[in-house]
Amino acid sequence: MSLNLEQARFNMVEQQVRTWEVLDPRVLEVLRSVPREDFVPARYRKLAFADLRIPLGHGQVMMKPLEEGRMLQALALETGQRVLEIGAGSGFTAACMSALGGEVVTIEFHKELAESATARLQRLGFDNVECRVGDALGDFDAGDAFDLVVVTASAETVPDRFLKWLQPGGRLFGIRGNSPAMEAVCLHKLGHDRWRAESLFETDLPRLIGAEDRPQFQF
Repeated sequence: MSLNLEQARFNMVEQQVRTWEVLDPRVLEVLRSVPREDFVPARYRKLAFADLRIPLGHGQVMMKPLEEGRMLQALALETGQRVLEIGAGSGFTAACMSALGGEVVTIEFHKELAESATARLQRLGFDNVECRVGDALGDFDAGDAFDLVVVTASAETVPDRFLKWLQPGGRLFGIRGNSPAMEAVCLHKLGHDRWRAESLFETDLPRLIGAEDRPQFQF
């Protein structure tokens, strides 16, 4: 493993993630240990640790490392908790949540992305991640409620159906609002229809499939 790669990984954790108030030692260790470079498309491998959103194809992107760090810290995932991720993308955030002890089901609309994510996760030994092809805003049925729900794409408001997939006491990470100033939030389910919203950071991510903005017609 190249020294330059390890230096870039160290710099990502210490100079990007930690300085953005991500101080949870478990999260920092996972970002050091899960090989992010193996989850980015080959042509972007040299940019794996950069402060950038990396294109994955199909209009999808990987979040910046510091955004992933803040997300993982806010979720406060505990060993054995069941996680539903909507938007598998490269599989990296599912791998991180698996490494934190989660039992992860991740849903991906695009079959090509789901297949490549599955291959990476299996090759790297993340056995407690199940990747499915599905339309989260369409015919996908979550079945039982989850401890954590993670939505890695944006919508103007967090879809109600995602909130119903969460256990009481659970947490949902989502991105709401409109470009270019969307808000990443962690919604804490306190009880039936009782929520506490924790604002995390400002971002700008692609829309969830099925939650695209409608054209504004002018007359």
